[in-house]
Amino acid sequence: MKATSIMLVAIAFVAVASAQDVTYNFDRGANFEKFTSYKWIDIPGGAKLDDLLTRQLTAAVEAELAKKGLVKTDSETANLYIGYQVALNREQQITAYNSGWGYGPRWGGSGFTTATTSTLTVGSLDLDMYDSSQKQLVWRGVATKTIDSGASPDKRQKNIQNAVGKLLKNYPPKQK
Repeated sequence: MKATSIMLVAIAFVAVASAQDVTYNFDRGANFEKFTSYKWIDIPGGAKLDDLLTRQLTAAVEAELAKKGLVKTDSETANLYIGYQVALNREQQITAYNSGWGYGPRWGGSGFTTATTSTLTVGSLDLDMYDSSQKQLVWRGVATKTIDSGASPDKRQKNIQNAVGKLLKNYPPKQK
């Protein structure tokens, strides 16, 4: 059962496409200029992806962070600790159609309405960055999107890169 849940979460993440919703928040008191290196960490209790998807995700994050001047290290002297987790939710969608046929307002009616329901699976990726010296969260980004479980491996790779690019677009945050 747990393996099935983790596989669904993995499928959920790879389907995050370029049209995902992205939000972020950050510690306004943090000095983001001092962050020059990072180390990957596991978030206790956080749902993870399988090994293949983890490698694809971390490669995409590392490429984006390198563009921003951050260097990956395995040393405890890293300025930032970075971790991720994924989540999967189900939502009900109701679609109503009005046929336009019927008595109309002149005759006391407004036509026939038909409704259908469907269940959508929504996947989320949370990327967290912690100040290693303070051991506190300084930046969090979340990408959320409805799942396309039929995506090809090439499409999944492109979706991961697009999601990470959009997620890290506002890192480091511009402080006023």
